[in-house]
Amino acid sequence: MKLATWNVNSLSVRLGQVEEWIKKEKPDFLLLQETKQENIKFPHEAIRVLGYNSIHNGQKTYNGVAIISKYELFDIQNNIPGFEDEQKRLIAATANTNQGKIRVVCVYVPNG
Repeated sequence: MKLATWNVNSLSVRLGQVEEWIKKEKPDFLLLQETKQENIKFPHEAIRVLGYNSIHNGQKTYNGVAIISKYELFDIQNNIPGFEDEQKRLIAATANTNQGKIRVVCVYVPNG
């Protein structure tokens, strides 16, 4: 299983690079931080065309996290239970893989 993480520092700027990397490396999961996009602007269709599923927890200009997966994602969580935070820095999901069920958590933890 191949799982990768990438702080893209603006998915709008790096989408082409992300698409090329996915085509070349074919990860099972790619976790993105600092997408810096609102959910409505996330390129789900571009990801789907590559044969992947995607979920996103984002906001305008800052933060934002996403999970891109070869597998269908379910039991999606956008925050830590009991800890309300307006900053979009966490997303988690479960997937049934060829190697069994796996829980994937993507967290953006800025310095400071």
